[in-house]
Amino acid sequence: MLKVAPKGLAFDRSSARPSVLGAEYDGSGVNFALFSDHAERVELCLFDEDGATETARLDLPEMEGGIWHGYLPGLAPGQAYGYRVHGAYAPEQGHRFNPNKLLLDPYARQLTGALDWDDSLFGYEIGTDDLSFDDRDSAAYMPKALVVDPAYDWSADRALLRPWEETVIYEAHVKGLTMRHDGVVQADRGTFAGLASRPVLDHLKALGITAVELLPVQSFVQDRHLLEQGLSNYWGYNTLSFFAPNAPYLKTGQLSEIKDAIRRFHEAGIEVLLDVVYNHTAEGNERGPTLSFRGIDNASYYLLSPENPRHSFDTTGCGNTLNVAHPMVLRMVLDSLRYWVQVMHVDGFRFDLASTLGRESAGFERESAFFNAIRQDPVLAHVKLIAEPWDIGEGGYQVGGFPWPFREWNDKARDDLRAFWRRDGGVRGSVAERLLGSPVQFHHSRRPATTSVNFLAAHDGFTLWDCLSYDHKHNEANGEDNADGHDNNLSHNMGAEGPTDDAGILHGRTRRARAMLASLLMSQGVPMILAGDEMGNSQHGNNNAYCQDNELAWIDWPEADAGLIRATAQMIALRQQLGLANRRFAAGAGDGDGVADEAVWLHADGREMGEDDWDQEGPLGLLLRRPARDDVLVILNAGDDAGFVLPEGAWLRRLCSADEGETGPEVMQGQITAAGQAVLVLSESADGWRNFSGQGGVDTAEAAFAAA
Repeated sequence: MLKVAPKGLAFDRSSARPSVLGAEYDGSGVNFALFSDHAERVELCLFDEDGATETARLDLPEMEGGIWHGYLPGLAPGQAYGYRVHGAYAPEQGHRFNPNKLLLDPYARQLTGALDWDDSLFGYEIGTDDLSFDDRDSAAYMPKALVVDPAYDWSADRALLRPWEETVIYEAHVKGLTMRHDGVVQADRGTFAGLASRPVLDHLKALGITAVELLPVQSFVQDRHLLEQGLSNYWGYNTLSFFAPNAPYLKTGQLSEIKDAIRRFHEAGIEVLLDVVYNHTAEGNERGPTLSFRGIDNASYYLLSPENPRHSFDTTGCGNTLNVAHPMVLRMVLDSLRYWVQVMHVDGFRFDLASTLGRESAGFERESAFFNAIRQDPVLAHVKLIAEPWDIGEGGYQVGGFPWPFREWNDKARDDLRAFWRRDGGVRGSVAERLLGSPVQFHHSRRPATTSVNFLAAHDGFTLWDCLSYDHKHNEANGEDNADGHDNNLSHNMGAEGPTDDAGILHGRTRRARAMLASLLMSQGVPMILAGDEMGNSQHGNNNAYCQDNELAWIDWPEADAGLIRATAQMIALRQQLGLANRRFAAGAGDGDGVADEAVWLHADGREMGEDDWDQEGPLGLLLRRPARDDVLVILNAGDDAGFVLPEGAWLRRLCSADEGETGPEVMQGQITAAGQAVLVLSESADGWRNFSGQGGVDTAEAAFAAA
C-alpha cells in the first residue's frame, strides 16, 4: 500500500549514508542518495499516494564526493518521490541544470504514473534553440519513483548455472509471446504473469529451450513522434530507468510478479536472460527532454562532443551515449546488473550495442574499464554475459573482439547460413567456419568454442519464415515510406511474394525452414532461436517491427505449424543427447590430441575435400571424429538431388530435415541422397544402436502444443 509522507519531516543527519545510492528502506526510514558532481543543490520532492500532489520539498543536507544524501525516519515503502537539481544552465559547457524539471532517480526500483508528453518536459523552450531556458514545472507530466521493500522469500529458488554447451536460447518479447496465445488467460496476456503461465512454459520445455532472452523489460519511454503517428516503442530499446521494470508488463503492479515468474522459469529448468540497454537513454540528444540524467548532471552521465560540449556524442544512433568510462556511471551500471541478479534472480544479460560500452578515449578497447569491472565482479562472474558486438560509431563492428567470459551474437553465422540455403554460390567455405563455431573470429585469447551465439533471425530483421516468403522488406506500416530497416536480408520468396496457396511453394518453404534450423542446431557454439521461428511465424515482410505493438508483431499462435514445432524439438533433443556442442574447438584432420573432436571435411564422392573443391557447388559433409563417443557426420545440401558417398562402416540416420518427423533408426551404407536438406547420421555405437527417441521432451512436443 502506498504511504503518504508524514508531517513534520526532518532529516536525521547522523543516519545519512552516501555509500548506497537510490532510496533504501531499512525498516525505520529511508536513506536517499543521488550522484551529481556539478550540482550546487539538490531537492528531494515527496508526493501523495497517486503521485499527483507534491507534499514536501526538502534539500538533501549532506554531500561528499558528489553524492548528495539524507535520511528521513518514518518513511515507508510506497512513498513517491523525485528530485530537483540546481546548478549552472550553461549548455555550451555541457551543463543543463533546470530545477523546474522534476527528475527521476537513476536508481528508482519502481515507478508510478506514466510519462505524459508535454513541452514543459524540455529544459529549453520548444520552438527555439536548445540554449534557451524553460521555467515551466514538469512534475505533473513525469512518472515518480517509489520507495520499495525488497523482501521476498527466495528460499526454494536456486540458480540453474547451466553450462554453455547445453544452452539453447529463445529470444522473446514479454508481450508479443503471450498476446495471441489462446491458452493464456486474457487478463494475463502481455505481462510477466502470462509469460510464466503453464501453456507457455510447457511449450518451451517441450521444445527443449534452456534459456529465454527477453527484449528490454527495464522501464522505457514511448517516443513522442511515434505516439503522434499512432505507433509505439514496442521493442523497448529506449530506457528511462535501469532498475525499475516496465510497468505495463506487471498485471498486479507489484515487483513480486517478476520474481514469481523467474522462480517458475527456474522450476521448469529454464534460465532468464535480460536484453539490457546501457549504451544510451530515452533522453535523446541535446534537443531531447530533461527527465533524469540530463538534469542531474549532463556532463557526467553522457559523452559530449569534445569540440563542443553543447552537443551529444552519439555512437548509438539513438541521440546520446552513456558515459560508462566515468566511475560513478560505471558504478550505476554495475549496481543495476547486480540488482537484477541478486534481488530479481535473473541468470544473465545480453548487452545491446555492446561496443559502445567498451569505448574509451582512443575508441573501442577490449580491456576497457567496463569489461574489466565486469570480469572481476564476484556477483557477475556467475551469470551469462552476451554482447551485441557492434554499434554505429567508427570501429564499432567488433565481432570476435570481446574478452572472455562474454559470448557474442554472430551475425556472420546468420548471413552465411541464409546465403547458403538461398543457394548463393561461393559460400561453402564460410558455412564450414560457422559449423565449427567460427574459429577465425573466436579461437583466440583462450576463448571457448561456445563463444559464438549463432542465429538465423532475431527481433531486428526478417523472421525465419519471412526469409523464405519475401524478396523485399514491407515496412509501410512504420510510416517511413518503407525506407527504414535493412535491405540486405539474404531472403528468397521461393516463387511468390508473401502468403500463397501454392502447395509446391509451401512445401519448399517448410523444407528449407527445417534445413536452416537443422544447420543452426548442428553448429558448434550456442544456438539462439527467435520466438515463433519454430512455428513458422510471419511479420508479413516487416523487418523492423520496433513500433508495431499489434498483431503484426505478436506471435501468431493460431496459425502455428505443429509439424515444424515437433521437428525443432527433435533437433534440439538430438543436439543435447549427442552432446554435440563442445567447449574446445575441433582440431583439423590429422591434428587431434585425443581430447578435442577432429573435423574432417568430405566431398560428395566420399573423399576429403581438396583446396579446389571449396569453390565448387554440391553437398558438403562434416565428419566429427569424437574421442570415446560416436562419430557424427553432418551433410548439408542446398541444391537439387545429389548423391553422397558415406565413409566406410554402418551409419544410422537420426535426423533428416526434409522429413515430417523423426525417421527412426535406419541403417545406411554406401550412398544416400540428400536433396535440399540437412542430414545428420551417427556411427554404430560399440554398445549397439543407441535409441534417442522418447527423451528430452521429444515425444511430448506435439501434445504440449495441442494443450496450449
